[in-house]
Amino acid sequence: MFLVSTPLVALVAIGGLLGASAEPQQRNDRDLAVFRDVIGLVVHNYVEPVDVDKVFEGAMRGLAEGLDASSAYLTPEEVTAIDSKSPMPSADVGLVVTRQFYLRVVGVRDGSPAAKAGLQTGDFLRMIDGKPTRDMSAITGTRLLRGAPGSKVSLTVIRGNPADPHAIDLVRAVPSGGITSETLPGGFARVRIASFVPDATVVLRGVFEQLAKQKVTGAVVDLRATADGDLETGIGASKLFVKSGTVGIRAGRNSEKVVTTAGPGDGAITMPIVLLASNGTANAAEVFAASLVGNNRAELVGEPTAGIAARQRLVRLPENFGLWMTYERYLTVDGAGPIHEKGLRPTVGFEIPVIGFDEVPPTTDAALEKAVEVLKKAKGTGL
Repeated sequence: MFLVSTPLVALVAIGGLLGASAEPQQRNDRDLAVFRDVIGLVVHNYVEPVDVDKVFEGAMRGLAEGLDASSAYLTPEEVTAIDSKSPMPSADVGLVVTRQFYLRVVGVRDGSPAAKAGLQTGDFLRMIDGKPTRDMSAITGTRLLRGAPGSKVSLTVIRGNPADPHAIDLVRAVPSGGITSETLPGGFARVRIASFVPDATVVLRGVFEQLAKQKVTGAVVDLRATADGDLETGIGASKLFVKSGTVGIRAGRNSEKVVTTAGPGDGAITMPIVLLASNGTANAAEVFAASLVGNNRAELVGEPTAGIAARQRLVRLPENFGLWMTYERYLTVDGAGPIHEKGLRPTVGFEIPVIGFDEVPPTTDAALEKAVEVLKKAKGTGL
């Protein structure tokens, strides 16, 4: 049984992939022996006959999830979907999700179907179109949330009380826009980056050029619940604000660090900046914030960020099973440690309230007001 079971072969393959460099071989052998003992006890002593493949699959999922929320053990069907090379459907509901017991909402894009339905960072998706998410990877959940424009998807959402789930039907739409601005009293502005679209650097430069013409003297860059966009786009956009020095670092386990620096022509935007973040600030927004904060270009106001700043790749296993595994993490610009699974701590903390399904949202934005207060002080110090 042990020799022919695909998941055990996969476990051995992963052990070989990680190799002796992960831990001494003696420890690897001991852990595999314990694993075999546990399986033997379950197969021969559990109260009723067990589905061995199901038991092994659960063990493999646990192994992958023990790495980080972005890594996952994939079935052949999931591997085939990733491997198909066909582009993802053009429409979505505007959610970025991660794994935490179920699928948990990280970011909600402004103006998206999810935003219009009132979904928030921290919501749990218990089911997608009737499929339970308890054992679903974030990458599979993301694929299920996408589809043709105008198509529907049904979600079972938990917020606060698990015994009170909410059924929400959404109509998928093609994403549009990503960066907007509005002027505020006192000569300030709010620049909202809802998504780091591919041309975010160009768009952001244009927004600030327009604000300068309007005599704006400082801006709050709002990154709350922003989790959309490629990580390198976030680093590229940070060069608009940083004249020199390191703006991004990424590194794998055994590879050299890849360091991105600002150069001639960078740092064209010089007005005082304050960043407004939440628990849903992730990916491109997170490395963008790390660059500005790490170069003393901006203060960070709000909540600790999500700690999702890494790249994954597919590792093939026997019989077309797979491991979606983190292989590279982004670091703070001083190289002191990873952003991934750590997040960024705000300079000025401010808790952003969770609004219940039946509650009326406040008419004022207290977090933005706090950020403007910090911006006034930053302007006075010439930050």
